[in-house]
Amino acid sequence: MPPATALLAEPQCLAHPDWLYHTLTVSGPAAALTVFREQAAGAGVVPWVYDYDHMEEDWFHLLLAPPAHVRGISAHGARLLARQLREAVWAQHEHATSLVGVSRACPFDLHRLVPVPFAILRLGDDHPDALAWLWENWGTTWALRHVCALPVSGAFRVGFWSADWSPWPALRRIQADWPSLHFHCRAHY
Repeated sequence: MPPATALLAEPQCLAHPDWLYHTLTVSGPAAALTVFREQAAGAGVVPWVYDYDHMEEDWFHLLLAPPAHVRGISAHGARLLARQLREAVWAQHEHATSLVGVSRACPFDLHRLVPVPFAILRLGDDHPDALAWLWENWGTTWALRHVCALPVSGAFRVGFWSADWSPWPALRRIQADWPSLHFHCRAHY
């Protein structure tokens, strides 16, 4: 893992991040690996708390005043579309968050291993304090994507995509929590 001085002080939080592919191999005593695998598996979802009414209002205003080169819609149409967007986002997010603590589909869930505190979840995924917490504790401001178990004998290996940076702070914390295990993470550029 890189030295602490190598980590950037400001959160890297780009609207369109560069996604880096990683493989993480965890090795050690078989019993500890089995317990770790059980503890690491989760829904792969961060249960952010969203203000859907505020989102709907923002969408309404964006739809009502589009850029000059885009044809606008009526206030009534903007209100209807903003409500439909709100309902679609609400349904998808509520379904996803209902899986937290239940689903084990993601073999390496950062929120399960280094949970985001509820006080931070309440701020929302775009709040500066939430981004700072993620950067400091995870090393990335987005949840890992496309996490999958990879075949390996005598160890636990996963592949995943991480936004803009490797999740070094999370891996340091996880390694401290599991001292009998060895963690080797490799970014594939």
